[in-house]
Amino acid sequence: MDTGKPAWWQQAVNVLSKDELLGEVVQSYPGESLVGRGDLFSTLIRSIVGQQISVLAADAVWERLVSMVGKITPDSIRNFSEKELASCGLSRPKASYIHGLARESSDLILEDWSAHSDADLIKHFSSFRGIGPWTSEMILIFTLMRPDIFSIGDIGLIRAVQRLVPEADTKEKVLEISKRWKPYRTAASWYLWRMLDPVPVEY
Repeated sequence: MDTGKPAWWQQAVNVLSKDELLGEVVQSYPGESLVGRGDLFSTLIRSIVGQQISVLAADAVWERLVSMVGKITPDSIRNFSEKELASCGLSRPKASYIHGLARESSDLILEDWSAHSDADLIKHFSSFRGIGPWTSEMILIFTLMRPDIFSIGDIGLIRAVQRLVPEADTKEKVLEISKRWKPYRTAASWYLWRMLDPVPVEY
């Protein structure tokens, strides 16, 4: 898996910086980009931690989890009980999901990621307990760095689009607006998140 800046990022910046809605935001962050960590399991666990809670709350729980477990790997997670994981601020279901994924981690990894479409990968990840479309999409953005992912289940993205286009008052309208940023909706998402929080979103 790639790490660092995606190979397609500069082309995305060139295209999006000319966009009537998003161009000014893109130009506000010169030289910055999505950064891939190349660590699918850690990204997955961090995404589960962040499900349905604020970025600030998720960061606090994540820090407590890392403080207790150390480097987030299947082996390190398996060293702790679900109850111990929950003591970091995780809900009981999330602690159970994370423990289960640590046990099933070998099944998560596919031999050739590039051979699979975005839809196929979302279906694959969503087959595991605790992983739905949003978490799958975060993996595609932050680990696999697929260029055209827009998560309509992400409340932050919806709010950011509505800030740009107040009349986009339904998910359907937001999704329709996102199509103007194809085939670089991953980069568009990164800039939309920056509109809401100057600190880059990381998973």
